[in-house]
Amino acid sequence: MSTPEPFDYQSFLKHLTHQPGVYRMYNQKEEVIYVGKAKNLKKRVASYFRDKVDSAKTRTLVKQIVEMDVTVVHSETEAFILENNFIKKYKPRYNVLLRDDKGYPFIFLSAHTHPRLSNHRGPKKHKGEYFGPYPSAWAVRESLNTMQKLFPIRQCEDSYYRARTRPCLQHQLQRCSAPCVEGYISDEDYNQQVELARLFLKGKNKQVIDSLISKMEQASQTLKFEAAARYRDQISALNKVQEQQWVSGEQQEMDVFGFAYRNGIACIQGLFIRDNKLLGSKSFYPKVPSESTAEEVFQSFILQFYLAGNKLIPQQIVIPCAIEEQTSIEALLTAEAGRKIQFFKGVRDEKRKYLDLANTNADTALESRQNHQKSVFARYLELEKILQFETPIQRMECFDISHTSGQQTVASCVVFNREGPYKTDYRKFNIEGITPGDDYAAMAQALARRYRNVKEESKIPDILFIDGGKGQLTQAEEYFADWKHAKKPLLIGVAKGTSRKAGLETLILAGSRATIPMQSDNPALHLIQHIRDESHRFAITGHRQRRQKEKTTSKLQSIPGVGAKRRQSLLKYMGGLHGVLQASKNEIAKVPGISVELADTIYEHIHN
Repeated sequence: MSTPEPFDYQSFLKHLTHQPGVYRMYNQKEEVIYVGKAKNLKKRVASYFRDKVDSAKTRTLVKQIVEMDVTVVHSETEAFILENNFIKKYKPRYNVLLRDDKGYPFIFLSAHTHPRLSNHRGPKKHKGEYFGPYPSAWAVRESLNTMQKLFPIRQCEDSYYRARTRPCLQHQLQRCSAPCVEGYISDEDYNQQVELARLFLKGKNKQVIDSLISKMEQASQTLKFEAAARYRDQISALNKVQEQQWVSGEQQEMDVFGFAYRNGIACIQGLFIRDNKLLGSKSFYPKVPSESTAEEVFQSFILQFYLAGNKLIPQQIVIPCAIEEQTSIEALLTAEAGRKIQFFKGVRDEKRKYLDLANTNADTALESRQNHQKSVFARYLELEKILQFETPIQRMECFDISHTSGQQTVASCVVFNREGPYKTDYRKFNIEGITPGDDYAAMAQALARRYRNVKEESKIPDILFIDGGKGQLTQAEEYFADWKHAKKPLLIGVAKGTSRKAGLETLILAGSRATIPMQSDNPALHLIQHIRDESHRFAITGHRQRRQKEKTTSKLQSIPGVGAKRRQSLLKYMGGLHGVLQASKNEIAKVPGISVELADTIYEHIHN
């Protein structure tokens, strides 16, 4: 590749405006390598081309610039937003990148006649109340499980709720009061339980317990001893939950961030407090360019985290270090949230306790990640030594096939880089058009689909592992026999031993079919086992998902007069295939688009 022409920055600066805006820097490959924003574009861009630049990162960046362009905006707030959008779009090499674009889950209390508690992620389109956000789906599931034990409010799908003619198992387990069936609970009593659940989700546990004590005493005085016993059990369960509460305090709504940054790796630990309760925590590991300062890393994280548009911005944000443009960022987040947002750095009392907790967790998480990387790095070094690689192994891939008696065959391709699993590049292939159970044909199809359109050399693995014996390895050899790219992967078959126990695998080298001897405690073998097990897990997961999908529709596919729309309507209204199988003729006839005659046909077809 020819040496790039030096960027004519003097000519570029001559016509550059003093207005606020966003600038992009390009390298010789026309890739955006850096995005920045400025109050004064001319002044900021000129600072990169001074005779003496202190930052090694900036000097390295400037050497690669062959082109620049700018976008002028009306205000610094617009510049912040546009910069964040460009960073997400281009993922520049020299910007701090936060890989966290997913929406955060909430607990949703619907506005139905008999409200439902459920997990919600995405736009808040439905009428009702949203509590959260929670740091993970696991945290929501745990909370909903606790709520089921405390308050007998339904959590079932609306279609399942509408189709009930008798109480389900949840009622028998005393986890639902069966509002779907008349005679089990009055609307007034159900709404009382809903109100208690609402107060509990808002962190007003004491108010909930006081209310239940009052109801228990009232029921006892009127000789309603069964009701009094139920309230007593609820109070007991609530007290147990309070004892198990991880952290609770007096802060209504607040995010707290701890920060640790060592050896080019940054960890930000977020604690999310809503309604006086700590809902959970989460570790973030942004991609950090070398020579980045701690302040630069943390400010970039804050902007990308809150401008992603998928989370509630709290009124109070506790930060572990100063932010250079704190006032401007507060104004930006205030505008985004539509209410006053404030940062706290020099904190005391309860905020200090939370911040210390967040910093301690960030340090611990960072140390754990560094130890893991050291372990993975040592395994790579051992593998390179055994296979006599002259250059570092950057990318490995592994294929596996999963099916049940040849049906719903799925092939998996997992990818490892020098940090371990690289899940962004994982792929699953639904295998079609082969003889059922023909693993060799399945492997050939998966390889062809994975590599037929590969263009970037970086996407070609240094080593390709095939989970299977010589037959599967032969398919890979035949595919790569006519390989047209300069880079060609080393092919290795991973055959399980006769007892199929870990440590007894046979590694078969393509071409010579020589086996690669490794002791069971060899770190390189542990790395191969890891990638093999990951491909096996990913293939089985894909196969189960495909099998379940076909299972839920296959029984309805052959019913005369029932096409795709009616099948979908049946499944949706009945709450899935199980609901259809349990439904009577009259219940099926209530589904929109299903006549009495067709309901009779469907019922007879399913049961006979």
